[in-house]
Amino acid sequence: MQFIDSHSHLDFPDFDSDREQAIADANKAGVSDIIISATTAKRWPLIKTIAEKPCCHAAYGLHPMFMAEHNSRDIDALKQWIKRESVIAIGEIGLDFFIKNYNEDEQIALFIAQLKIASEYDLPVIIHARKSLDIVLKQLRHFKTLRGSIHSFSGSEQQAKQLIDLGFYLGFGGPITYTRATRLRQLVSNLALESMLLETDSPDQPDATHYAERNEPAYLPIIAETIAELKSIEVEEVARITTQNAQNLFNF
Repeated sequence: MQFIDSHSHLDFPDFDSDREQAIADANKAGVSDIIISATTAKRWPLIKTIAEKPCCHAAYGLHPMFMAEHNSRDIDALKQWIKRESVIAIGEIGLDFFIKNYNEDEQIALFIAQLKIASEYDLPVIIHARKSLDIVLKQLRHFKTLRGSIHSFSGSEQQAKQLIDLGFYLGFGGPITYTRATRLRQLVSNLALESMLLETDSPDQPDATHYAERNEPAYLPIIAETIAELKSIEVEEVARITTQNAQNLFNF
């Protein structure tokens, strides 16, 4: 079976001591491709270096949880970076209204600026949407040709269907493995596999069997197995369809 980790942060310091081994372990577990989503401009060069490995792919963007680290020059820098480098998506971008000390208007302006870049360069987007899905939906409707994924989706079934209708995939990872996440697990059981991507968000959001540990791309098959269990289907089907979804979206 082949799996694709549609969202990871292999550039984070958590992997500085054993990044090569983490990638090797993922490949051994059947994870053929890992998409690395950026958070700040200063981390783009490291992501570029990691993505020199054939199994790793770079997404560049400015994350809403790192507003204090962004500056007014970063949008122009992102455009120039995309022109020069190999890039699979614009990400991780989006809105996070859970963190109250971040200015919502500034987040929205940064989000729109990056959506415009993705539209201009015909690249998919990887979106972070926490406590902000309705606003994300509102902005996406202004970009009719955009495609992408909603990372770590946790919204309602109605919101899920609206995003799917716009041509977006929904990413699911560690949170669905916790039995207490009843609403999220019910959503996964109801949605079509054709709308889903697998992800780890490593080193964050570990699955239930690795609670409080560092998450890794190698643990992605656990997500696939959970989806298979929730939908009463074979894990091979989950692997096949979600891999095809990722290949279609990111144009492997």
